[in-house]
Amino acid sequence: MLDTYITISGDTWDIVAYKVYGNEMYMDMLIKANIEHKDTYIFPAGVELTLPEIDLEVSETLPPWKQGVTENE
Repeated sequence: MLDTYITISGDTWDIVAYKVYGNEMYMDMLIKANIEHKDTYIFPAGVELTLPEIDLEVSETLPPWKQGVTENE
């Protein structure tokens, strides 16, 4: 998987998440990995974003509030 993504003019967080991970629901993880750009809504061309490693298999089967929670919690 790629470690970085270079934006094109007009990219938004949800668009980048969809392009990279196939689902815009991962944009929160993308923002957390690039907190210095948290206030950017529409990216200009050429911004390098760090892509966090996401376990797509687990993430797609559980809702976000259940991820990382064990049965005993």
